[in-house]
Amino acid sequence: MDNTQKIPNRLIDENSPYLLQHAYNPVAWYPWSEEAFEKARRENKPVFLSIGYS
Repeated sequence: MDNTQKIPNRLIDENSPYLLQHAYNPVAWYPWSEEAFEKARRENKPVFLSIGYS
C-alpha cells in the first residue's frame, strides 16, 4: 500500500508498531491518553478499546 498520498492520523506520533500500522487509516484514532478520555466524557461517548491481535 502506498501511504505517500494519505494523511496520517494522530497515531503517526506513537512508538508502538501496532499503533503505527493504523496511522494511515481514515479514522480519528486516539492513543491511550487523557485527551481521548476527556473527549469521550465531553461528548458522552463510550471508549472503544483495542488490545491488538492474538
